[in-house]
Amino acid sequence: MDKIVIEGGRRLEGTVRINGAKNAALPIMAACLLLNGPSRIKRIPNIDDIHTLSKILENLGGKINRHDDGMLEITFTDGENQDRFVAPYELVSKMRASICVLGPLLTKRQKAKVSYPGGCVIGQRPVDLHIKGIRALGAQVETTEGYITASADRLKGTELSLKGEHGTTVLGTCNVMSAAVLADGTTVIEDAAREPEVQDLAHFLNKAGAKISGIGGNTLTIEGVKELHGVDYEIIPDRIEAGTFIIAGAITKGNITLENVRAEHLTSVIDKLREIGVEISIIGNSIIVKSSNIYHPVDIATMPYPGMPTDMQAQFMALLCTVEGKSIITEMIFPDRFMHAAELRRMGADIRVEGSCAVIKGSPFLSGTNVQVSDLRAGAGLVLAGLVARGTTNVHRIYHLDRGYERLEERLSKLGAVIKRMNE
Repeated sequence: MDKIVIEGGRRLEGTVRINGAKNAALPIMAACLLLNGPSRIKRIPNIDDIHTLSKILENLGGKINRHDDGMLEITFTDGENQDRFVAPYELVSKMRASICVLGPLLTKRQKAKVSYPGGCVIGQRPVDLHIKGIRALGAQVETTEGYITASADRLKGTELSLKGEHGTTVLGTCNVMSAAVLADGTTVIEDAAREPEVQDLAHFLNKAGAKISGIGGNTLTIEGVKELHGVDYEIIPDRIEAGTFIIAGAITKGNITLENVRAEHLTSVIDKLREIGVEISIIGNSIIVKSSNIYHPVDIATMPYPGMPTDMQAQFMALLCTVEGKSIITEMIFPDRFMHAAELRRMGADIRVEGSCAVIKGSPFLSGTNVQVSDLRAGAGLVLAGLVARGTTNVHRIYHLDRGYERLEERLSKLGAVIKRMNE
């Protein structure tokens, strides 16, 4: 098992190129189950979550080849592997996004058996809306022995809502949309997720021959088609990776340039950072972070897109721990997603968690120590804190980080951080 060791106090400078979006790549890869023939998807990040889903798709009969330029070629052929419809526990348990094979499997092979998903521990994330959606399309669904088993000779278009207790469901929208593209008739999804990754899946499916309208809004209309074909496609840049590097520049009062970024996907993040006092410039597909200002405390509430992403909450917490004054973070998506707060307190942060709120009294100084990563984005927050902490920070259990960030320590090192991966 590896750890990351950081010597804090270095100002970051230089240029970093942002990879393709993990959260767009995964449902798009799963949607290749629907297509007849090869698809070539560009800018797929080389991370553990991609490797896990690749194994699941191969287990379902897919042929997958990764090219050196980051392109993934995925091939499914109509009429083959119809009897392979099980996504097993030993693979699905590694990440929650594995459940995105449920909809494509069901509509393409008339049956699906998918283990309940695992992944990061960030609070309750039920799959009831996924089940509600595919049941509305006419599927018979049972949940027994840790598996979701669904079957239907032919799905039928319908109208349904995917609104949940904490808002919309991103993976649920992806699953129902993927199931509906080959269903008979028209499906209307109300209260659909609007996230860029959902939009990217819809654009991918349309290029393959689907008929989806309303992309980017809360209502999606899907007219079922007979078949879909393989395509060439480039996924969007990863807005969460971009946000993480922006905060790396901000927390170290650095001067860094991010390439391959869509600033329009980061509006809430950029607006909040500017409110804090971070200097951010946008030039085409690049973002420049250059700041020597005094920062100001702020209040943040995570919300569905286009609001503040819950996946940026830990990174903002790390930054606000270094900003003098009181800031409050309210977690509206996963109210229990504050496990990183205890680790930041080990570094000297003053954080009090009250239900779904974290009250932070910032201080200019954190101290390096040993910290444990509880989930992917918590790990990013702890690494960011380590970049400015006095002394040495040892970040343990970094396999969580490897699920979503490609060579994070190497890329930060090229920007001037004193950071390295070591064997425990």
